[in-house]
Formats: sequence, structure tokens, C-alpha cells
Amino acid sequence: MYTVESVELWYNLLILKEEIFIYYYQVTLHRSSAPILTYHYEQPLKIGQLINVPVHSKTKLAIVLKEVEKPESFETSTIFEVLETYYNSMQIEIAKFIATYYFSSLGEALALFMPHRSPRSHALRGNADESLNDNKISNGDIHSHVEHGNELILSAEQQKVYEELLIKDRALLFGVTGSGKTEIFISLMIKTIEAKKQCIFLMPEISLTPQMETRLKKYFGNRVVMWHSKLSKKQKEQRLEMIYNGEVDIVAGARSSLFTPLENLGLIIVDEEHDDSYKSKIKPRYHARDMAVYMGQKLGAKVVLASATPSLGSYHKYDVVRLKTPFIKTEKNYFFVEGTTLTNGMIRRVNKNFEAGEQSLLFVPTRGNFKYLYCQKCGVTHLCPYCSVGMALHRNVRHLKCHYCNYTEAIREVCTHCGHTPLSSQRMGTVEAKEMIEHGIPSLVVEQFDRDSITTASKLKKALKRFENRESHLLLGTQMLSKGHDYANITLSIILGIDYILGLADYRARERAMSLLIQIAGRSGRAKSADVIIQSSNKDFFDLYLNDYEAFLKDEMFFVEDMYPPFVSLARILISHIKESKASKTTLDTVTKLKEFTDVEIVGHGKAPVERIANKYRFNILLRCNKRSVLLKALHSVNNPLIEIDMDPVEFS
Repeated sequence: MYTVESVELWYNLLILKEEIFIYYYQVTLHRSSAPILTYHYEQPLKIGQLINVPVHSKTKLAIVLKEVEKPESFETSTIFEVLETYYNSMQIEIAKFIATYYFSSLGEALALFMPHRSPRSHALRGNADESLNDNKISNGDIHSHVEHGNELILSAEQQKVYEELLIKDRALLFGVTGSGKTEIFISLMIKTIEAKKQCIFLMPEISLTPQMETRLKKYFGNRVVMWHSKLSKKQKEQRLEMIYNGEVDIVAGARSSLFTPLENLGLIIVDEEHDDSYKSKIKPRYHARDMAVYMGQKLGAKVVLASATPSLGSYHKYDVVRLKTPFIKTEKNYFFVEGTTLTNGMIRRVNKNFEAGEQSLLFVPTRGNFKYLYCQKCGVTHLCPYCSVGMALHRNVRHLKCHYCNYTEAIREVCTHCGHTPLSSQRMGTVEAKEMIEHGIPSLVVEQFDRDSITTASKLKKALKRFENRESHLLLGTQMLSKGHDYANITLSIILGIDYILGLADYRARERAMSLLIQIAGRSGRAKSADVIIQSSNKDFFDLYLNDYEAFLKDEMFFVEDMYPPFVSLARILISHIKESKASKTTLDTVTKLKEFTDVEIVGHGKAPVERIANKYRFNILLRCNKRSVLLKALHSVNNPLIEIDMDPVEFS
């Protein structure tokens, strides 16, 4: 029989039980800059758990960050759904670094990562491990996916480099074009997989993935998956399922591959590490090469950066392992010619190569937003007297402007270097070049290879396949041509407009021009002798380093010392607003606050080179500092929703 006391005790216990089983959590919304929010749930959740939560009338994906006490000042909503995916503690720690260093929210930083999945069954993982043992691979015994005759054999020099890389946690593989870096990568992957660890292989963009996918699958079969932004949602889900089930040893692809959920990472390779495609142009503005090094340190994974034309920063920071000899030694002849456009002589040279059954390549520089005045006689671009970078031509307001310090002057007609007049600003694009070639050689098939024509992964594969099958005869394009493609039958390369690259308003203009020239020249002469025609008035500069990029890097150190990275840190603040007056005032207010930091140099501020985008007025502030920590402190003191901060910028438009 119930008494009043027993009923009261039961009721109190019920209330107590209800209170005990309500948990409160701080969460961050996925891919959002919204502030941290608090919700409750009836069961304990682990940190990093992905959940769905109500936000106003919508449901949003969120991540559990922290358990907290019941808030006193407001009521909380309940979490709608707990998903089977989560971010592990290391992903959260790395995301916090990204959010702090690259000035994004934690929700934006975490959205870079693919989450892990809560374990369902160990059976799948066990089967995957057995599969790996069945197909055990080594340098002497490549596993069953490799066709007979495709065994991986390293040359004596490659073997020496491979062994040297094995004993280094971080290193830069500095190998000339055609020296067989890929064979060394594959050997390192084999060694990593034998140790029951996994690999990430980064390429600067998806234009490289079709060829590399073929080469990797020859050795590793279906235990390698390609990953990039052009994959459909279904394709990504299928590949994630393979990763979750332990069926993947290697993830290869563009910079997003770095954030796939491998459980036991042992090796990260960053190929073509010099390439600016590794730098994100949207928040978080991370650099995948630098993040690869950071993640390697945090996860205890080996990191190998590689390039035939390494960046000055990597050459300065990391141990260098050199691969100096091409795998197939061929003769490459360089010819410098004057001018600024495609000539009839060049078209005749392409036709001669075509009639001989060989393939050719024609490089045209990307059409940027600006033009620069350069001299047709000496090839020198008119430079800013304070920044040693090319001054942009603004015809609508009839002046030249430096996009670093905003110094302006009247448009010049006479070259300050040699006195020649008039100065030129005309450049040829891919469309004009294609029309000229097709008019001059009607039977030749041109493969246009730029971002206007290659808009999908499917188009890319088809274009490369046509060229590989010799259905097309001339590869015509922009910087995409320099991305490490390997075709044995290109015996003629023609490079236009390299002087334009040399004169860009960029402190790395010399490095970009020299690197680009060597990379494009490296697409030809891979298996047989080739000619490289370079249209430039700067023969003395380019000729000095064509066969010795390391000599260029050593000389360039003196050019950038005390002014530019890697010796100082740079940051760019971008302010944009629909009202020009608001953007201008925010810029001036920010500059005033920054002046309190005497160790931080305000290089320049004012309207951005592209003054208006999407109906918003844009302003820039460029900062320089000897100490990265001091620069970060200054930037965090001024950070607010009206500005965007780009740490270690690579473009300034």
C-alpha cells in the first residue's frame, strides 16, 4: 500500500533521474561562421560527434565540441538526431589550428575534413587486412595487380634517393623533369603499406589525376582511390565507404585528399609542391603543402615534398634530396626568338613536326585581370620604384598602379630601361592562337587545354586520351600545361608570353616565370630529342638558369631577403562592402588599429586591384612582419566579420 511519503520519494527520484539524464553540449554549426551554440540531449555524446540540430525553422548539421553545465540564462533546444559519423580528437585539434592561423570559424575549418564512422563490425576490417596480406607488395615482389613486365625497378640514383628519403621525417625531393620521381613515390608507398600504414598522395589539381590514377592502379589495384572536388556526391560516398571498410591504402588527388579519414596515416607526398593551386582561394584560406607538413608532425607521418622547380620557401626550410639525372637522357635544344605573338614561322615549325608524325605543345599565358606595359625591344616590364614588381595598366583612369603599395604614376610611352617607344600591353589568348594554327594547318587537330574548354573531369579525361592516342596533334593551353603531364611524343614546345609572367605585380614574378618555363619545357623531350622555342626578350636571364634551377634559387635568395617570404611573413586583409564609403572607412579604421603594432609594417592600403566584385567594393591592406607570432597577434586584434584575412597570400587581386 502506497503512503504519502513513498509517493513523494518516488516522485523526487523521477525528477532526479530526469535531471541526471539530460546533458548539455556546446556545438558548432558545420561550414558556418555562426557563434558557438548550446543544445541538450538525453544521452551522453562524445566530443566530435556529428548531429542535426534545429536552427530557427531549419535543421542544420553540427559538431559536438564540449559538455557544459545547464545554462542559467536561456532555454536550450534538444538535438534532433545523432549521426554515425564523428571527427576524432586529432581532426578537431588540427581544425582549431586552421581556424586560428587562417582566420576562419571552427565550423568552417572542420568542414574541410571528411568524418570518421563509428565502428559497426570488425569483420570488414579483418577481411581487408587479410586481403592486404594476400597481396603483400615489395620492391622485389609487386603484388598481383601488376601485369608481367611492369615490375618496379629503380636506377642506382633513384635507389640512393629512395634510401635517403626513408631516414628523413620531412624532406624536399628536388628532381629534374623526367627523372623518375613517381617510381620513388611508389617505392615509398610500398614501404609504408608493408608497415600496415596508409598514404596520401597530393597533386596540385585534377588535371593530373587521370594519368597518375593509371600508374598507381597498375601497382596497387583497387586499394587506391582518387579524391577531388569534381567527384559526384555518390562517388564520394562510395569511396568513403571503401575507406571506412579498410579497403584503401592510398588516397590520391587534389588538396582535399589531405582531409580524408584514414585511420593510420604513415606517408604524405606533395607532388609539384611549388604550385599555387595548393592554396585555397576561399575560407579557410589554407595552403595544403604547409598543412601537409603540420599534419605530418602531429600524426607522426613522413612528409615528402617534390618538384623539379621547388618553391623558394621549401628549398629554404627543408632538407633537400636531389635527383639530378633524367631517367631517359634526351637532347633538348632551346631557341629564343623576339616578338609578342604567334608568328608564321612558328606555325611552319609546328607543321613540320606534324608532317614528321610528332606532337607539339603551345603555351599561351593566362589572361589575367590586368595588363602591364612592357618593352617590345628589351622585354622589360615597367616596375614600381618601391616594390620591384610590375605596375598594372588602368586605361580607364589613365594611370599605372602598383598593387602592393598603391603608388601611381602617369602612363608611360618610353621604356625607362632602354628608351624604346612605344611600350606595348597586347597579349594573345588561346582562342586567337587556335584560330591561327587551324587556319595555317587545316588538317592538324588542336586540343585546347585551358579552364574555358576543360570544365569537367570527363572532358579532361577525354582530351588527354585523344592526345595520348594521337587523335589530336597539338596541345594548346595555359598554365594547365605545366602540371606534370607525361607524353612521349611531344618533340616541340613553343612558349609565348613568358615576359608577361616575368613582369607581373608579384614579388615571385621571377620565380613563377622561371619555374613555368622549365615545367613547360619539361613536357617535351621525355623519350626523344626535342626543340623548345621561347619567345622572350630576356634571353640572358632565362638562359642562365635553364639547366640549373638550383642556381636560380640561390640567386633569388638575395633578391627577396629582408623583404619577402620565406624571410618575412606576409598577410593580406580584404575588405568588401556594397557601400564604398563603408568599405573605405573600415579599411582606414583597421589601418589605424594596426599602427599600434610597431613591429608590423603596413606595406600599402587602398582599393583592391579588382575594385568591385559581385556589386561589392573591395579594399586591400598588405602587411609584412619579421615575426609570424607578432603578425598573428595584430591580425587577431582587428579581425571582425567585415574583413577577410589571407595569411601567407599567393595572389593579390
